[in-house]
Amino acid sequence: MFNLAPILSAEIIERAKRLNTTLISDAMGCTGSMDYKIKPVATGMKVIGTAMTVSLRPGDNLFLHQAIYSGQEGYVLVADGKGHTTNAYLGELMAGAAKAMGIEGIVIDGLVRDKEALSELNFPIFAKGFIPNGPLKDGPGELNIPISCGGVSVHPGDLVMGDEDGVIVVPREKIEEALAKAEKKLGYEEKRLETIAEYEKKRQQGIDGGSIQPPWLKEKMEAYGL
Repeated sequence: MFNLAPILSAEIIERAKRLNTTLISDAMGCTGSMDYKIKPVATGMKVIGTAMTVSLRPGDNLFLHQAIYSGQEGYVLVADGKGHTTNAYLGELMAGAAKAMGIEGIVIDGLVRDKEALSELNFPIFAKGFIPNGPLKDGPGELNIPISCGGVSVHPGDLVMGDEDGVIVVPREKIEEALAKAEKKLGYEEKRLETIAEYEKKRQQGIDGGSIQPPWLKEKMEAYGL
């Protein structure tokens, strides 16, 4: 058996819930996102939590089973399925078990099955797609070690966030910095949206609303003599 990485604080999770993957990515210099093919299996799925990891042999889910039954509330199970696309790594039964264990969600670099059932389960799963073929159950595999998932390094204890845009991972030692920058960006975007909406309202009323061009654009264009 293995020990799970320390769970992230409730404060960190609540702050993260007020953000989204795009804000976090911007805060990290437009990095940290998994392969674009890894998306929620149904519309509206979101997940935030502490990473627990599993490395799988391509097409084999033995260690994914063990990871699920070792899971707890607050953890997101991140599985390195090596991008395998011949077999599904999980379906309705395993997803239901993960939900029953309290796991926040599953992210897997591979395929799943039972699309209709997974869509109705109300349990966040992020994967590359669907295929009917089931997996092998022979191993080997490794639990709670540093892995690569969707081209991104994931360590046990990292912050994992998934939404309609995809999945992003924040290394544990960079979480505070990333959240602070993302919160600042959120404030900027909220003000920008207000400015844009006010401009449109005035334009429709025939009132000169001034310029809504952001200052940084003018500065960058001046470098091109424009």
